[in-house]
Formats: sequence, C-alpha cells, structure tokens
Amino acid sequence: MPSRFPPRAGVLALAALLSLSAAPLARADQSDQMVFDLTLKGLTAGRLSVSGRIEGGSYAAKGTLQSAGLIGALRKVRYDADVSGSVRATRFTPARYAERADTGKRESESVMDYKAGVPQVRVYNPPRQPRPGDIAPATQGGTIDPLTALYATLRDVPAAQACNSTVVLFDGRRRSQVTLAAAKADGEGLQCAGEYRRLAGFSDKEMADKTRFPFRLVYKPAANGMMRVVEVSMDTIYGKGALKRR
Repeated sequence: MPSRFPPRAGVLALAALLSLSAAPLARADQSDQMVFDLTLKGLTAGRLSVSGRIEGGSYAAKGTLQSAGLIGALRKVRYDADVSGSVRATRFTPARYAERADTGKRESESVMDYKAGVPQVRVYNPPRQPRPGDIAPATQGGTIDPLTALYATLRDVPAAQACNSTVVLFDGRRRSQVTLAAAKADGEGLQCAGEYRRLAGFSDKEMADKTRFPFRLVYKPAANGMMRVVEVSMDTIYGKGALKRR
C-alpha cells in the first residue's frame, strides 16, 4: 500500500498531477466553491478544496490539499495556499501568492509577489542552499503561480473557454508547461486531452524519472449554463490518479 503523498512542491505538485492551465476569462463577476476527492492507484489519497471570486478587474482564490483515506491514515499531509491578482482582457495576472505546507515531517512556507508580471520570491522557509539548475525568478515574467492555474481551470466556464490553451507555471523554484488540446464533444459535455511537461528547476533525478505527464479533463453542463470540470484523470509518478468532484 502506498504510504507517500505528493511531496514539497505544494499546490504545484497537484497542478503537476492535474496538468491544469489558465483558460481565458470573460469579464464577468463569478464565485466558485469546489471539492474534489483525489485517488492514486484506486486508493483514496486526499481532498482538494478550491474557492475563488472574480469581481471587476480583480480575483482572489484559496486552496487546500490534504491527505485522506487509507493513505491519509498513514501520513498526515496538508498544503494551504492563497492568491490575489488582476484580470485584464483574457488573462489572470497574480499579484501575491502564499503557500504553507506540512508534510508530517517538515513544515515550509513560501511567498511570491509580482511586479509587472515578474515573480519576486519574498519568503522561502526553510532556506536551502543554491544548486546547479536553479532558475532566477527575474527571468520568469509572464508565468503564473500554481493556485491561479488551479482556480482558472477548475472554475465553471463557458464552453468556448474550455481547453485549447498553453500556460507556463513557476512556483519559486520550478518552471513547467501545460498544453491542452481543443475540446471535443462528449454527449452533453466536453473532454480535452493535454500534457504537463517539466521544463527547468527540477533535479536530475526528477528529469530522468519522467518529464511528460498526459491527462484528461471531463466537463459536464452546470446548472448556471456554464461547463463544469467533474473529473480529471492523469498519469503521476505514483501511477494512475484521478480527481472526482463531489
């Protein structure tokens, strides 16, 4: 039985598993609350909760990932994150991202502010020694944080805004890319396939283990006339994984 849970990468670890992207935005206020059960190799592994609001030209979101089920009984893990920023035209631009993690063995915290779209790492505790392959945050202009990617994709969207996009993420250490193909009709809903790819800032071992992770998103019509993500299936370093909406 697996006893490990996705490690320190925080909410990015989940974003990597999900391979999420920031879909284009319509300029309309909206509020979302969602809860997903996470399974790995068919076993209940955790619970993801995300809430967010878009109001005028601003957005804010909170997310929590915590261990649950049989795997959670073996090891208690929790990640909490929050982000705020602006909405301009069809893009999210984060202004401040904060993450707190407790793996059961180690607690950590990171904070990034953004200046003209360029991330500034303000807090990274506990500190770590520099290593080859480190990325300078000043070179990561135009990237988004993990929670922005989660909220942008898991929120309800018009059918025309589902899938068909590419986004680059930066979590303060690692750079990755997510590509989603065009949506395909699936009964009353939609499906789209995509790929998460590690780009830089990962260890040699991580890059040797695997760099590409395929995934699939399933949308169904919501009561508000929008499309809603109800399931995400993906390949992970721990085997087949899935998120199912409650």
